[in-house]
Amino acid sequence: MKMMPYGKQAIEEDDVQAVVGALKSDYLTTGPKVAEFEGALASYVGAKHAVAVNSGTSALDIAVGALGLPVGSEIITTPFTFVATANCALYNNCKPVFADIDKRTYNIDPEQIRKKVTKKTKAIIYVDYAGQPCDIAEIRDIAEEKGLFLIEDACHALGAEYRGKKVGSFADMTVFSFHPVKHITTGEGGAVATEDAELYGKLKLLRNHGIDKTPGERAGYLYDMKMLGRNYRITDLQCALGISQLRKIEKFIGRREEIAKEYGDALGSTDGITIPYVKSGVRHAWHLYTILLDKRINRDGFFGKMREKGIGVNVHYIPAYKFTYYKQFGINPEDFPNTEEVYSRIITLPMFPGMEGADVERVVAAVKGLV
Repeated sequence: MKMMPYGKQAIEEDDVQAVVGALKSDYLTTGPKVAEFEGALASYVGAKHAVAVNSGTSALDIAVGALGLPVGSEIITTPFTFVATANCALYNNCKPVFADIDKRTYNIDPEQIRKKVTKKTKAIIYVDYAGQPCDIAEIRDIAEEKGLFLIEDACHALGAEYRGKKVGSFADMTVFSFHPVKHITTGEGGAVATEDAELYGKLKLLRNHGIDKTPGERAGYLYDMKMLGRNYRITDLQCALGISQLRKIEKFIGRREEIAKEYGDALGSTDGITIPYVKSGVRHAWHLYTILLDKRINRDGFFGKMREKGIGVNVHYIPAYKFTYYKQFGINPEDFPNTEEVYSRIITLPMFPGMEGADVERVVAAVKGLV
């Protein structure tokens, strides 16, 4: 039986033709499709500016880089995320400081953030886990009180809403990802949205070697390197795909919402399972659908048996402090009881727009047969 993945892109004929059109144009990279995609994305999320790059990781890197923080600055973030969220602090000679998560939403706990603030703290990176916005108002209050920058890692949350407003302009910068398992894809890709014109200028420099002009913007051969940037440019081919995909974002999220409801209706009263908790006042974008298994159920055994049934469950995430590289920092897992508890019991079920009702039923039947 063919393995059902936990996530998968939805590529349709109009997407293919959009890329073909870019291939036949004069520009394969650093051309008009990049600016068009950035404008469409900024408009969708309600931000003044957006800078597209070649991955969500690159977007996180330049977001921290644009802040120009002193060496050794501390950045508070969650350990329950993909490692890129913490790595971006290290890329910029800063120190990631982890705060424990809320045991219901799996998002970073504002009260735990407050406990981790020191004189060296300069920023907070909060992650909208699985597509559910964090307690943004509480986190902003802490940032304003302590004079900290805010970066929202919304790589799971394109299209999500907090108090009736799309995520994209709450923080100083908001980061998105367009990996194939995300809500829309550009193959690989990412972006940073911001309201701040100065940060916008720095972000554009940092994605292009720190150089102030692209070849198309130069009147002659002269240009200047103003910051130490990298080549994080995204291609016109990718942005042509992104434009086409973005037109369908509400359809994609709508199907994810339907699947989440189907899972919830089928599994909500099943013994041995806890389905996701959704706070009031948010629109969950449902990048991931996770369940918690009862402690009596061996998570790793459950994982293996589901895979044997051809269902590509996953675990999101191994806490960052458990990786070999992070062990050098002497982080004690016991300081993160909620993260440890959730990690030991969590399973990600398949969730992507192309799933049909029969696919959901197959997953549900397999889950119920193992608990």
